[in-house]
Formats: sequence, structure tokens, C-alpha cells
Amino acid sequence: MTITIDELVVADPPEVWTHLGFEVDDDGRCRVGSVAIRLAGRDAGRGIVGWSLRGVPADLSDLDGIPTTSSAHPVRPTAEHENEVTTIDHVVLLSPNLPRTIGTLTALGVLPRRERDGIMGGAPIRQVFFRLGEVILEVVGSPDARSDEPSGLWGITYTVADIDAIAARFGDLTTPVKDAVQPGRRITTLRHRELGTSVRTAMISQPILGA
Repeated sequence: MTITIDELVVADPPEVWTHLGFEVDDDGRCRVGSVAIRLAGRDAGRGIVGWSLRGVPADLSDLDGIPTTSSAHPVRPTAEHENEVTTIDHVVLLSPNLPRTIGTLTALGVLPRRERDGIMGGAPIRQVFFRLGEVILEVVGSPDARSDEPSGLWGITYTVADIDAIAARFGDLTTPVKDAVQPGRRITTLRHRELGTSVRTAMISQPILGA
């Protein structure tokens, strides 16, 4: 069975996401594409504090240090959002030990699709990309680090219908739109702390067919 993301658990209050232009259900869930985002409030911690996955063993409670539950829940219908977000393009997982994280995913049957080297904060990083159904999982870490620390879910990039409109909506609370690494696409990063959310957030334009 293909492993897919059922739900991301985020330690934000629902009203913050409503202010960002997301449609939030009465039960505190925001449905983006095939993924539900459960807004658990500040008492849950900060950022993305866990997830549930379809297609993993029923007794799985931890994936490389990330709190994880198995789900058999069918895909919920997506919502229409005022900010015109359509899907989650990718979720970023920060790994302190890339071989360990890659081995954990591979043991579950999730194989890397590609990788690239880059720079983050002036330090070399390696990005390894996996596919979890509709969503890309981008695993990022130092090529040389071999820490025993747990991995963590670091941020979310959403696909939007109009990247210039989303930049205009948030104004100075987003970075200037620039070309993305993905061919033909453009991206902007929200100043998430100033917007009240604990999740690092970016918006990217629609994929270019055939690119």
C-alpha cells in the first residue's frame, strides 16, 4: 500500500489560520488537498508536532523521532480557501542524521526519488526527496552529520493559484517572489512569526506540466 499523509498536527490555534485565509472546520481541522491539518493549539508545543500516515504498520508510534500514528481514514474532501491555496506541495523534514532517516523511510517502502546539494544558513546541506502520495517529503540535513537527536517536521510549502496575488495579500509579511528551484515555478516565504503561526510557511506557483 502506498504511504500517504492523512494528517499533520500543528500547535497553532484555529483563529490564526483563519486569519491567514484558510478555511477551518468546526473541529479545528484545515483540509488542504488530500491532507488534513489539525490545529491543536499552543498547549501542544510549537510547529508541526506530529502526523498520521496511511499505509504504515498499525503499531507505529515514531518515525525517526517524529510522533506518528497509523491511519486508515479515507481522504477527506478538500476545502476552498480564501487565500487560494490548493494543495500541499511539500513538507520539509529536518534530519540530524541523513543515513538514519533515509534508512527509516526505505524500511517502510518509501524510496528516495532524487537528491541535490545546496546551502542553508551558509552551511552545506543535502536535500533528499520522497513521494507520499500527493505530497513531496523533502528531507534536509547536513551531509556529514550523524547525531542521535530526533528528526522534526520543519515547514510546509503550499501550491497557490496565483503567486502574485498571495504576495500582494500579505505585503511586507512575505518575501519578494522569486524563481523556485523547480523549473518554471515561483515561490515566496511568509514571515510566519509575525503572522502568528509557529509553522514555517512558503507558497509556490502551480507546477508546469511536462517540466
